[in-house]
Amino acid sequence: MNYIIMDLEWNQSATTAGANPAIPFEIIEIGAVKLNSDKVMIDEFSALIKPQVYKTMHYMTGKLVHIKMAELKHEQPFEEVMERFLEWCGEDYVFGTWGPLDLTELQRNMVFFGFKPFMNGPLAFYDIQKLFAIEYGEGKERRSLESAIDFLNIEKDIPFHRAFSDAYYAAKAFALIKKKETLEHISYDNFIAPPDKQHEIHVKFSDYEKYITRTFATREAMLSDKEIKNVNCYLCDKPSKKHTKLFSPTGKYFLCITYCEEHGYIKTKIRVRKNDVGRFFAVKTKKPVSAEDAESIISRYKKLKEDKKPKKSSK
Repeated sequence: MNYIIMDLEWNQSATTAGANPAIPFEIIEIGAVKLNSDKVMIDEFSALIKPQVYKTMHYMTGKLVHIKMAELKHEQPFEEVMERFLEWCGEDYVFGTWGPLDLTELQRNMVFFGFKPFMNGPLAFYDIQKLFAIEYGEGKERRSLESAIDFLNIEKDIPFHRAFSDAYYAAKAFALIKKKETLEHISYDNFIAPPDKQHEIHVKFSDYEKYITRTFATREAMLSDKEIKNVNCYLCDKPSKKHTKLFSPTGKYFLCITYCEEHGYIKTKIRVRKNDVGRFFAVKTKKPVSAEDAESIISRYKKLKEDKKPKKSSK
């Protein structure tokens, strides 16, 4: 199996009124490096793309990537570049990107221009930015690509902020990630959410469990599903003592703290998502947490309960 380490540059509408919600970001450059199973570079791909939707360069895009619209007018359109890119990728490969955004926008552009997405459901890939943080013990911190390259003492022999150069550096960083327990942390791009139960994602890592649900017509129907509401210990599947109900601090996600006699405190987190056609799905995780972190969440739960109580009127 090969690794396709990819980066994109995209443009957007120069005005709010001119934005097309079906394609908020139009890809103008694809860069990629192909690694073999030993993470050795064996090929490369680089292509500029002729814009068809946004024909004026957004000032921030031009400032960051130093591409002028005049350079793109004589390039191939997305459809032709994408055909070449897919042929170049081959058959047996997995994507890697620096951060979680590129594959969502690539698939959104693919659908807009008449291609099928890669999968009829979430697409597994390596988020190299996340893997770097895991490999080097940086927790939830997310470094920029250039900061990671400096940390790794990799020679900076071509400029950053173009699709190929960023893919090239991301590939070099990926090649230095060696720990098996790091590489088990596969990510999933959810541009295409699971359409049915058969395509749902259940994956258990060494330090947490992830469940990506099928889609539902309404948020309420999703949140009433028994499997989504289940907060049993993910390690032994035994019912655990609830220290909170499922509650939402922000409206965007839900939390629950339980205690398993064998495995300690477990945090369940349910992130509510909505796909491009208006259907709801959830990304649910369960992971062990310290007593201190559990108590912090329990305190938030109690405060929210207290705040919701009707205030007594003073006479």
